[in-house]
Amino acid sequence: MAMRLIRLGDETSAVGADVRAALASWGRGDGVVGGIALIGCKPPDCPEPVDAIVVLPRGIMVVVGVDLPDPAMRLDAPVNGQWKVDGWPLVRADGAVNPAAEAVQAATAVVARLQAQRVEPMPVGTVIAVGPYVARVSQPSNDLARGIRILHPEPTTLLTAARELAVYEHRCSPQRANAILAALVPNHPPFTPEELSGEGFTESAGAGLASASTLLIPRVTLSEHRPVTPARPAAKRLGWLPVTAVLLVGLLLVTGIVVAIAAASDQPQATEGPKTSVSVAQQATQVVDGVAYAPKGKVQDTDCQSRAFGDMQVWLQANPCAALTRSRYESTAGNEPIAVLLADLTFQDAGRAEAFLKVASAPGTGSIIDPSVHGTPWPDGRKPIFDSAAYQAKQTGAGVRIVQVIWLDKASTPDDAALVAAARRSLNLPA
Repeated sequence: MAMRLIRLGDETSAVGADVRAALASWGRGDGVVGGIALIGCKPPDCPEPVDAIVVLPRGIMVVVGVDLPDPAMRLDAPVNGQWKVDGWPLVRADGAVNPAAEAVQAATAVVARLQAQRVEPMPVGTVIAVGPYVARVSQPSNDLARGIRILHPEPTTLLTAARELAVYEHRCSPQRANAILAALVPNHPPFTPEELSGEGFTESAGAGLASASTLLIPRVTLSEHRPVTPARPAAKRLGWLPVTAVLLVGLLLVTGIVVAIAAASDQPQATEGPKTSVSVAQQATQVVDGVAYAPKGKVQDTDCQSRAFGDMQVWLQANPCAALTRSRYESTAGNEPIAVLLADLTFQDAGRAEAFLKVASAPGTGSIIDPSVHGTPWPDGRKPIFDSAAYQAKQTGAGVRIVQVIWLDKASTPDDAALVAAARRSLNLPA
């Protein structure tokens, strides 16, 4: 399968170029997500064009770009409240307090268009892509449950959004895919069934987006797929500015960002909200079966469902865990370096843990997300991608441990014998 890009118009925002580059980086061949991305699309009855509409075999993503005035360390982004950039309120000349309303309006228009054309529905999620760069985005959990993701558009963050939002139980057939595309882009000629089958639209059930084995992303350098950001287009939308820039001609904005960055460097980095704590302090090296594991920090949460995807996320929404600790290590398998993501979930009792283990052990039911997706990067500039990890899980009393292991310097596959053995060994790391 391959992600096919169709450029129908220009990006509506500067960050739209990053959206297009991220989608293009999903690459060609058997190990990519599939689907068709409509770049610069304006469906009939949609008030404005959007940066992309991504039609996937199991769902649709409407991607709307929002250009922030400057790079940010943290964006607090509730759908129905004031956005804040590094603690400073984000406003616009017309009084709007966040860009989410326009993005939700665009997604609603897409849904209405499909309904008007009597196209059988699929899940339609909303992605608000923010740039030029945001290190960390904080969203309320109820907004996430509504199918809205606000993120800086990199290949892995967009892919994570796709696997969380495109969760329809059946694959979209070629005939139905053409009906969806005809509703969104009436003047575009239809694709042949063979073309659409090559993009993952097939009558067979197949593996879903929650299956890690279908989500191999080519490891590429930044220069290969991230174009130089073009001059900001003459967009119809008004520009977003921190209120301090409006009042103090930019001077306090610069000061505010410097202060925010300085404050962030004095505190442990956190993901979203007060329920999360992060530790990247020096920890003792662990040894299991004679193999050393170098700790690379841990993140503790109580909001387990937003740290999972697929069926696992759905189960945790109905059966919340009491605590989640994600620990990261670098080690070796043979003479090759590996990255290890350890997720320890604690439940109210052993019975609930046993029920969760049944979900966690079944193939294609999702997994736990690496903390880097939510703004806690690996140290030393490493960027492990766990979409193709070897996977193991076990229960101990009221707890369940999930281990994901990948090669650090080469491509991984879930059935790699050396990685599977390393994953089993890693189950025995001290709690």
